[in-house]
Amino acid sequence: MGRVCADDERDLPQTSYTANQWSKGQGNSIYAGCVHGHYSDSAAAQPYDNGRYNDSTRASVEDHDIAHSFASAVRARFVLWFKTGAVFDDDYFNLDIRAVDKALGIVNRFNQLAVVDKVVKFNVPDVWTFARRSSSCSWDGKKALCEPFIQNYQKFNSNSGWNDDSMAWAKVMQALSHFSYHVSGGNHVLCDLQGDIYQREIVLSGPVILSRTREYGGTDLGPEGISSFSSQHRCNNYCRSHWTKPFNPRQYYDPVPGTTMISRTMSTAASRPAYTGFYC
Repeated sequence: MGRVCADDERDLPQTSYTANQWSKGQGNSIYAGCVHGHYSDSAAAQPYDNGRYNDSTRASVEDHDIAHSFASAVRARFVLWFKTGAVFDDDYFNLDIRAVDKALGIVNRFNQLAVVDKVVKFNVPDVWTFARRSSSCSWDGKKALCEPFIQNYQKFNSNSGWNDDSMAWAKVMQALSHFSYHVSGGNHVLCDLQGDIYQREIVLSGPVILSRTREYGGTDLGPEGISSFSSQHRCNNYCRSHWTKPFNPRQYYDPVPGTTMISRTMSTAASRPAYTGFYC
């Protein structure tokens, strides 16, 4: 029999608790997925950075593992997450980094407002460079985005308006997307929210920013994307009644779980990653 959640008295399995909680045997513990709403509009704290960073400067991973790692996890002496793609130019990832910067600003405001009793964080990627360790290294000089590893990856909404409202945290993520429209004056929507739920926080990765000016790359579906997303949104108990929303939104894109992309050519400015080394 599982331990009982102290918040809602559910009898949950071992996987719902930390190893330390489970080792205590029968009793009550707070399940990591529990989240409760707050109802004050006053800021809970001064601005702070809710980024989750990888402080390591290098890793050693076999060439075969790297070849099969993109869009998946790689374990080395520490755990990393590699985003899709390997190129020679830092600027290739500029729009990904800009989207995370924008997302961090939004979640910092969201956490200040204390909409829920836990913290929302974002993985902050770095551009890493592969360095030659042997003559057989095929990735020498290439670059990739590297993030801290996320264990139990799950998706809460997409950039086309699809959303999973089957659990409390999914509803919080919908409220976060709604809040992003409100706090940006209707100019942006933070969406494509995905990540893992921990005991005291949720950690997200790979956000999409929808903008009026389509400035965040191929996943930024522009004004039509904002309208489509809003047409699928239904306010829940984590949304605030005074948060603004589009008038009479229309559906331009089919709401699908995957990330919707549109093709276009867009110039990028110089990115700002710190150099880190990667040995293959």
